[in-house]
Amino acid sequence: MSQKPDIVMIVTDQQRYDTIRALGAQHMDTPNIDRLVARGVSFSNCHVTAPSCVPCRASLFSGYYPHTTGVLANGQAWSRTWVSKLREAGYHTVSIGKMHTIPYDAPAGFDERYVVENKDRYYEGRWFFDEWDKALAAHGLKKQQREEYRKRPDYTARLGAFTWDLPPHLQSDNFVGGMTKWWLKTKPLEKPLFLVVGFPGPHPPYDPTPDYADKYMKREVPLPQVDDDELRQLPPPFVEKRHHDVEVDHDSVAWDLNPSREQLHRLRAYYYANVEMIDREVGEILDALEEAGRLDNAIIVFTSDHGDCLGDHGLSQKWAPYEEVTRVPLIISAPSRFQCGRTVDEMVQLFDLGPTILEWAGAPLEESYEASSLNPVLEGADFAGRKYVFCEQGGDVNFTGADYLTMVRSRTHKLVHFAGQQYGQLFDLQNDPHERHNLWDQPEAGAVKQSLLNALMEWHVESTVQTRNIRGRAINPIGEPA
Repeated sequence: MSQKPDIVMIVTDQQRYDTIRALGAQHMDTPNIDRLVARGVSFSNCHVTAPSCVPCRASLFSGYYPHTTGVLANGQAWSRTWVSKLREAGYHTVSIGKMHTIPYDAPAGFDERYVVENKDRYYEGRWFFDEWDKALAAHGLKKQQREEYRKRPDYTARLGAFTWDLPPHLQSDNFVGGMTKWWLKTKPLEKPLFLVVGFPGPHPPYDPTPDYADKYMKREVPLPQVDDDELRQLPPPFVEKRHHDVEVDHDSVAWDLNPSREQLHRLRAYYYANVEMIDREVGEILDALEEAGRLDNAIIVFTSDHGDCLGDHGLSQKWAPYEEVTRVPLIISAPSRFQCGRTVDEMVQLFDLGPTILEWAGAPLEESYEASSLNPVLEGADFAGRKYVFCEQGGDVNFTGADYLTMVRSRTHKLVHFAGQQYGQLFDLQNDPHERHNLWDQPEAGAVKQSLLNALMEWHVESTVQTRNIRGRAINPIGEPA
């Protein structure tokens, strides 16, 4: 096919893999994402390169691991992306919603940006006025966030779950979906389109509109199973994180060390309700593409930047590289190009989307990219996937108990290494898929542990060699052209 495809990349924030009905989540209603699954290729083993927003997104949009970009934690500056290569290849590039560049409004290679950032920006970027803030202000409204939620007598019991009680069209995900539909309906375009739609949800505060919240509150949903034995095995940084999240209400989430089943049910019901709200917006975006005559030649990508523990392992949100955080949905739908209804079980990393998209556009790849194209498997070639996937996180205001952690995962085992420490985590994913039994200090697991530590060392060596000519320039400083 000679005509360049339109490329629409839909990225949610903090969405677990087990939230899509067509991928096995029977507690969910996601008919529109299910439609993408039926008409696309699903990757069942896609893992992020960082368990938090900023380092993961900087990695995704650069093609390099976080230690190469130097962006290891939230709040660190990044703005340079491979999107500029798409512009050079003749694409009109548009970002609507969350990208989480730092600064938030950096051009980042796009011709147009309509920035909508975190729902709750109490500390980082507190005074940044994005498109959503402007819309609320134009209606004479004040955004629901921490200062308002704290006034509620039940604030600490809610675990970040609150209904959106302002006009429904002004809820952040509805707003991003509406702005995307507006753009598609009002912007005539002769060039091929690269569109990134960044939904702020289901990142907390978990804020569905009351009708969606009521639906899932009436439904049985899977709840975390955590016992004292698992909590005793948590490494010190995650113990500190549990207590930190009780003391500091990041993203309007005041955590509880021993939440009730009622609290956990509400937390998850609201989270799942927010996912279904996003699903509705996805369907309307697909309809708008079709009405604009752009769907038949479009490649639709649906994914998320990381997941959320939602109480699994006794933890709130992310930063800890458990499967609930590192494994994300990745669906690529283009029925005219790729065989429909396939599932790829081999391991890939989220940032592999970068070179994949560049190849669709006919744009050049950098030899130093650490990401690898997924096009061979999309086109039906033999595909071994990655032998190991890696994930890394630096300390930040939300993750105070360690300077740096690295995860290495094979098909059968996972190891988490904490810099400068003798403790760590080791899980047998075949016999312990929920990662509840830490084998780090077990003599019988010594050979597997050493093998994964060796893989971690080799990864850093290979990365240093491969990126030796671009380190320090992978993500350009603020002020340089993006």
